[in-house]
Amino acid sequence: MRKYRVGVIGATGMVGRHFVALLKDHPFFELTVVAASSNSTSKTYEEALGSRINEGVKIPNEFLDLTVFDAQKDVKKIVSLVDFVFCAIDADKDKVRFLEELYAKNECCVISNNSASRWIPDVPMIIPEVNPEHSEIIHAQRKRLDVKRGFIAVKPNCSLQCYVPALHPLRDFKITKVLVCTYQSISGAGKTFASWPEMTDNVIPYIPQEEEKTEAEPLKIWGRVKGDRLVNAAGPSITSQCFRIPVSVGHTSAVFVSFENKPSLEEIKKRWKLFKGKPWELNLPSAPKQFIEYFDDPFLPQIKKVREDKYSMAVLAGRLREDKQYDYKFVCMSHNALRGAAGGGILMAELLSKQGFFDD
Repeated sequence: MRKYRVGVIGATGMVGRHFVALLKDHPFFELTVVAASSNSTSKTYEEALGSRINEGVKIPNEFLDLTVFDAQKDVKKIVSLVDFVFCAIDADKDKVRFLEELYAKNECCVISNNSASRWIPDVPMIIPEVNPEHSEIIHAQRKRLDVKRGFIAVKPNCSLQCYVPALHPLRDFKITKVLVCTYQSISGAGKTFASWPEMTDNVIPYIPQEEEKTEAEPLKIWGRVKGDRLVNAAGPSITSQCFRIPVSVGHTSAVFVSFENKPSLEEIKKRWKLFKGKPWELNLPSAPKQFIEYFDDPFLPQIKKVREDKYSMAVLAGRLREDKQYDYKFVCMSHNALRGAAGGGILMAELLSKQGFFDD
């Protein structure tokens, strides 16, 4: 299999640094370009990172001498040096949407961690184990953009990774309603305790736009390709509340769910254990051996388990039990910087490479 040349746009930010670190010795991809804002242009990657060089993630030494390109001014040069890019730029939505489409129109494939393009009807929003077939809409997007190989594909909001995958294998029991409360780490906001000291010993009961994403994005993920667009699923009804909590890495969700055809506790656990998904079938390098890991111990999972290498791309579930108002309730956890962000993006790129979307 050929190795694809890769760029990271927004390489100095937290998610961008995780993309760079995960690309070390990747069997499919070779990092050839790092790009950021004009403040970092022409510096080495090491110089551009400064004190952030090993903040939250260790940057491989072989990438430190790469020259940083201007993410906007150097588009044509970057496109000439890569087969596709990961976009993790931190900017307002209009700027991000403009930039991602600029790359796509210059015949570059864009794998985005941003929310700016998620609701464009022909842009797939993919969890590789859940809706890999949505990549087919890329053909319609290319027609709209009038390009041969450029496109934009996005990953969903990081907090969805810790509950949507657990619901997905249960959908044929006809889920009617879901209540989810998410407890999200500060790295989900691109912060550390050093940069956000007021989060120490604190909980913030509101994350702007987070509840809207939590309630709406699953319906696009569970939707279907119809002609030149993705059509959202009609249900289930989802309501949510999202909190920022004083944890460095790892998102937690408390999930309540009801069904039209209520399964047994053992049937749910069996579905979770047996569910594999397309990445496992294709033996993709970033796919976890066990996608949904269930713990019978009521004190598990715990957030530090999420950070273990063997769990960093998995979804951890526990405390499944019947509820008085809903049919069941349970908890889930995932690594927001890996499964929820950079790792999920790389897994999506692995899937799309196997599907042939990066080939000329």
